[in-house]
Amino acid sequence: MGEKLLMKGNDALAEGAVRAGCRFFAGYPITPQNEVPEYMSWRMPKAGGSFVQAESEVAAINMLYGAAATGIRTMTSSSSPGVSLKQEGISYCAGADLPIFFANVVRGGPGLGNIAGAQGDYHQSVRGGGHGDYRVFVMAPNSVEEMGNFPLHCYEVAEKYRVPAMVLADGVLGQMMEPLEFQFPEVDPKKLKEPDWALGPAAGRKKRIVRSYDLSEGKLEILTLNRAKRYREIEEREVMFEAKQCEDADLILVAYGTSARACAAALKMARGQGLKVGLFRPVTLWPFPKKKLMELAGRTKSFLAVEMSLGQMVEDVKLAIECRVPVHLHARPSGVIPTGEEILQKIQDILKARKGDCVCCR
Repeated sequence: MGEKLLMKGNDALAEGAVRAGCRFFAGYPITPQNEVPEYMSWRMPKAGGSFVQAESEVAAINMLYGAAATGIRTMTSSSSPGVSLKQEGISYCAGADLPIFFANVVRGGPGLGNIAGAQGDYHQSVRGGGHGDYRVFVMAPNSVEEMGNFPLHCYEVAEKYRVPAMVLADGVLGQMMEPLEFQFPEVDPKKLKEPDWALGPAAGRKKRIVRSYDLSEGKLEILTLNRAKRYREIEEREVMFEAKQCEDADLILVAYGTSARACAAALKMARGQGLKVGLFRPVTLWPFPKKKLMELAGRTKSFLAVEMSLGQMVEDVKLAIECRVPVHLHARPSGVIPTGEEILQKIQDILKARKGDCVCCR
């Protein structure tokens, strides 16, 4: 804390998790997140934790289930197809109310796709991703510094509400190098309070059971509804976002991750031309900042969602504002990064178009 470091995004993510108290990591290699398990392979033992090179993504996530059941802070990471393989295990962890932490450093898809950074895993991330009724707390960094600092917040939210939490970062952020400063003192896991549900030595206390099912008639519904109540609390209390120059904006850009960085460049150019443009960046993708977007819909004339996908977050923007103003889309899928210049051109086209003309809804 207080020391400026130069790190790659994936290394910052791993170091941030260790400093946040992670003491068990299980993973399997896949580009562009390979630096995370590589970093953990030497860093975790030095911190007094355990690193496991699993035989598969499926094995890695199930190792997390077992380790997290003892109450320690755990982590796994992967990239798109690898995270897909982990989805059954993530669903099991959600069903067992285990506060695991994982990261997806997204690559182009579908299928094996390519190894370039992309944002095509948005729907999978914010809508659970696996089977059953559950949610995952999702944070989307747009800098190496946020890659390093978000793991702590993920652990805190995960443990407070007993839900899985994740960092969703595109491969560009994972591979880039930037200066960063960790904004929190290193956590000593020994000083963390032991959860009252964790497995371990049972002498002198009641039996504890961690499981993701209940076959008693009607019991699973009760558990699911209780979990839904916690989800509503998260939606009310844990929303995070960043808004720039939205107060007088005729058009507001909505983007996260690397797309938001490109939008920041477009915003600067647009304002330089006298165009009233703002930028809204969801920091939590779930819970999505619906209330703030609805508020902004009352003062702006249109939105432009910019995504490194065919357009997935744009659906949540439309739902949030209930189509009160037009929502446009600039989409660059399959590992293509939008530029500030092309976003500026899209802004100019929209502002010149006739009032009420929604390009994405034609």
